[in-house]
Amino acid sequence: MKFKFLKHTADVKFQAFGKNVEEVFENSALALKESICGKIKVKSDYKKKIKISGKDFESLLYKFLEEIIYLLDGENFLISKIENLEIKNMKLTAEIFGDKTANYRFTNKVKAVTYNDMFVENHQRVLHSSCTSRPQQLQTKFSGIIANAHPTTGSRRSSFRENKKWIAQVVIDV
Repeated sequence: MKFKFLKHTADVKFQAFGKNVEEVFENSALALKESICGKIKVKSDYKKKIKISGKDFESLLYKFLEEIIYLLDGENFLISKIENLEIKNMKLTAEIFGDKTANYRFTNKVKAVTYNDMFVENHQRVLHSSCTSRPQQLQTKFSGIIANAHPTTGSRRSSFRENKKWIAQVVIDV
């Protein structure tokens, strides 16, 4: 799931997900696009390059989404996709593809991004397991991780993996 919309009394609220911060920003832009024009397919006939900087991930996401709204209102540009999005040292660069707004009907008029309830977080879990059992116990499972002991020598090895998931939450004033 790239994003999901949450209940909000007056505005549009969503959470976007990604395996890294760039992906969560891209999916936030796609959620904003859906807030603007619904699920219609937008052509990728035009390309815009953007550069934005921020003091933290929240301000960077805010400015990124505001830039998309500016392109909509100021340049009559409706996004279809984002490519080559990179974030380094709180500086974002991306290529935004889209089409002229005159070719589409909108389901919702977005006014602005808000800082209300906004966050960008990295939810990381390191799952680890080690087998300290006797040789007759060959496997121990923990959260999908298997640690094996050699059947005759009892030597152990442990394995681990990182489960990284970035989440952003945004409220859009409509």
